[in-house]
Amino acid sequence: MAANKDIWVFTEKTALLPELIAGARNLAEQTGGKAVAVTLGPRQAAEKSFEMGAHMVLWLGELPPGRLVEDAVPTLAEAVRTAQPFGVLIGATTRGRAVAGRLAARLGTAALTDALEFQYTNSGIQVKHMVFGGGAVRIDRPVTGPFLATVGSGVFEPLPQASGTSGEIQTAVWIDPPWQAVVVERRQREGSKVNLAAAKRVVCPGRGLKQQEDLGMIEELAQALSAEVACTRPLAEGLNWLPRERYIGISGAMIKPDLYIGIGVSGQAQHTIGMNESRVVVAINKDRGAPLVAQADYAIEGDLYAVVPALIRAIKAHKGK
Repeated sequence: MAANKDIWVFTEKTALLPELIAGARNLAEQTGGKAVAVTLGPRQAAEKSFEMGAHMVLWLGELPPGRLVEDAVPTLAEAVRTAQPFGVLIGATTRGRAVAGRLAARLGTAALTDALEFQYTNSGIQVKHMVFGGGAVRIDRPVTGPFLATVGSGVFEPLPQASGTSGEIQTAVWIDPPWQAVVVERRQREGSKVNLAAAKRVVCPGRGLKQQEDLGMIEELAQALSAEVACTRPLAEGLNWLPRERYIGISGAMIKPDLYIGIGVSGQAQHTIGMNESRVVVAINKDRGAPLVAQADYAIEGDLYAVVPALIRAIKAHKGK
């Protein structure tokens, strides 16, 4: 394995960085190394990594104009070869997965995708991660180092912010890739500021919802419960009823709420892998044989168009007491 015991983290998604740093610190405590944040962007943003819990920062500089995040791979690869960290955790975003694959190819190693848990022993590191699109979980033990793993949102809990914390920032020399994609156009995409990973209650509609206008009923229930509205992937990427940031699943958000309510959700593995650590699961479905019903702590068999309004009335009546 690697010469030193440091754990590096890299992601272009600012919101995911605190979670990765928390995971790196936890693992570094076991290996006896340090948590190192590898950042790409303004130096001020790099300095913020210390407040999130990083012991050190490796700053790759700002991305040159017209470049993509993947163009940082040669620079990152050379830094890894030089420092030989024990492992590198990479945010499981669209760009992050591309970086992980290219970095693994350059280093002659494998990238373990969608990691859920890390366990360090005297014989090395064991990584529990999802395979087959979330249909199964496998435990691998890398025999060469450094190990690479992609980690999604919701796997680690961010550490409390330590305002004013500072530390050592090392600067990497930018290395141009031998070939690169060219950015020809950028378009602003409507986003959502929801943080499902931090939500304590989640209300999630599925394909049982007949039309987009019916989301008003779902939002009313969520408001009554002080919950966040999530959704299954088809509602976000197929029907475009809700922003992509709100869908739960292997390539979406990973959540651990106290309460999850699935409304008209069938419960396929690609979705349930993202919410199976919920403390209490409630399923509302007219199909008794739906997979989510079997997984639920409580199930209501019935038409969601009758059940949800009744729940809203009951909750409001209870609050009015």
